Amino acid sequence: MTKSPPLLPAEALERVQRHARLNGTWVLAMGGTFALIGATGGELVGVLVWLLVAGTGAMALHGASLLQQGEPRGTGWLVGGQLFCVGFILSLCAWQLTHVDLAPLHAAVTDDMRGSFKQTGLTEDEFLLLTYRLSYGILALVALLYPGGMALYYQRRRAAVTAALTDAPESE
Repeated sequence: MTKSPPLLPAEALERVQRHARLNGTWVLAMGGTFALIGATGGELVGVLVWLLVAGTGAMALHGASLLQQGEPRGTGWLVGGQLFCVGFILSLCAWQLTHVDLAPLHAAVTDDMRGSFKQTGLTEDEFLLLTYRLSYGILALVALLYPGGMALYYQRRRAAVTAALTDAPESE
């Protein structure tokens, strides 16, 4: 198996910009959506954290804009935004796991679900707590993998992006 050659700096720049615009838009939309959902449930901490996450999407869009303008410092905005995103989501997970409130989950349980709980051999509280912990554990893992992976992606392309921007012919 042969390894493909590295991307030319201009190709790396184009890909980074495309990923940053897509990622920024997606994170901004999802963060805003989860903030609205949290607001309907009165979750102040969740609303604040998801608004901060949405802000990291705006950071990615700003970084892409800087790159479009020929500013290599845009890559710093991309990497920083992703690291902040990871930090905010992990903070939310830590908060939720140390401030467990099963009342909203209990309110959503139906009689059919209660029958299913009995089949698992767990009480309703045990089942809901397990589901709660698994949900936030999965969210933490996704935060490490997706925005964490994007931070690594941008960082690894920093030199190529800088080369593409500094080697570009000046417009008159």
